[in-house]
Amino acid sequence: MLWGVFWMLMTSLTDMLDGSTARAGNLGTVFGGLLDHVSDRYGEFFILAGMVLSKVLNPGWGLFALFGMVIASYTRAAAESIGKIDNCAVGIMGRMEKFLLIMMGAVLEHFFPTGKWPRGGWLELALIIVGLASFITAVQRLVYAKKLLGNRREV
Repeated sequence: MLWGVFWMLMTSLTDMLDGSTARAGNLGTVFGGLLDHVSDRYGEFFILAGMVLSKVLNPGWGLFALFGMVIASYTRAAAESIGKIDNCAVGIMGRMEKFLLIMMGAVLEHFFPTGKWPRGGWLELALIIVGLASFITAVQRLVYAKKLLGNRREV
């Protein structure tokens, strides 16, 4: 659990630094932004897949959280690309907050294991909350996009 938290911290740190460094050095490109978003999704997949494959928790909750995170991200990307909305980063929980919640669940499970039920204990509870928050965020992004786009027709 703690190694997983360590690698999530490293992933989060490098994710924060790469874009900031590129912008500070005036080296940022549109493709770099695209690559950053795609690599974020890969990172989320591998982190949650590792949890599911470790058999520490019910795989259904890992898949629930993973799909929620992907659909929240996709909703933002679609609103910004298809709807031409400048920024659709609205919602109750962003990517970093979700990662922090997962890390807290893993740390709690490591130091205060809950026993046999629920199987993943604190980590499983964190994934359930992340999944729910992700689905709520996706709906909030759709509502926000609808508000901005109104009944605008496709061109």
